Amino acid sequence: MIGSLLYLTASRPDIMFSVCLCARFQSCPKESHLHAVKRILRYLNGSLHLGLWYPRSSSFSLCSYSDADFAGSILDRKSTSGTCQLLGQSLVSWCSKKQNSVALSTAEAEYVAAGLCCSQILWIKQQLRDFEVSLDHIPIKCDNTSAINLTKNPIQHSRTKHIDIRHHFIRNHVLNGDVVLEFVDTNNQLADIFTKPLNEERFNFIKRELGMLDGVAC
Repeated sequence: MIGSLLYLTASRPDIMFSVCLCARFQSCPKESHLHAVKRILRYLNGSLHLGLWYPRSSSFSLCSYSDADFAGSILDRKSTSGTCQLLGQSLVSWCSKKQNSVALSTAEAEYVAAGLCCSQILWIKQQLRDFEVSLDHIPIKCDNTSAINLTKNPIQHSRTKHIDIRHHFIRNHVLNGDVVLEFVDTNNQLADIFTKPLNEERFNFIKRELGMLDGVAC
């Protein structure tokens, strides 16, 4: 069931977080995990015609959202990174992944998530070059000002030296003008759906903003 749901996440970003969370317990599942998977299946059964809408008039302006749930995992206290990339008004890429290391602060968790988002943007940027579309200063929407300031600081201070060096590459791309981190209000953070469970009102709001409309899928 998990394998089938993981396949379905390629076209249903609304179940991305829940499915990835259940997939962490595939090696040693319990009855509670089976109930969680069945709940996802019931949700899918009630939303069969929900799908992504790609309008014809969508522009080629690339925008990305990055968010993290600090210490969201109860078992090992690792944070969850959530990112999504929109080409105009069309959602083209999304990700929900538990971070490899334990973050010591919210700023660090957001900074690691921004690095993951940056690497995906660079890949999309390279793909667009094949179609002779060149983009620079691609915005990454982040709701943590401390993480934004870390990317703009070329000096590695003692408070940030514990962060794995692989995440600091985002600084070079910010200085080169490939990406730019911009602040976005938490209420407008679309990547929130990939990091944590949400209430029904917030969940439906983000789905609509990501372009998921009823009656699209058939």
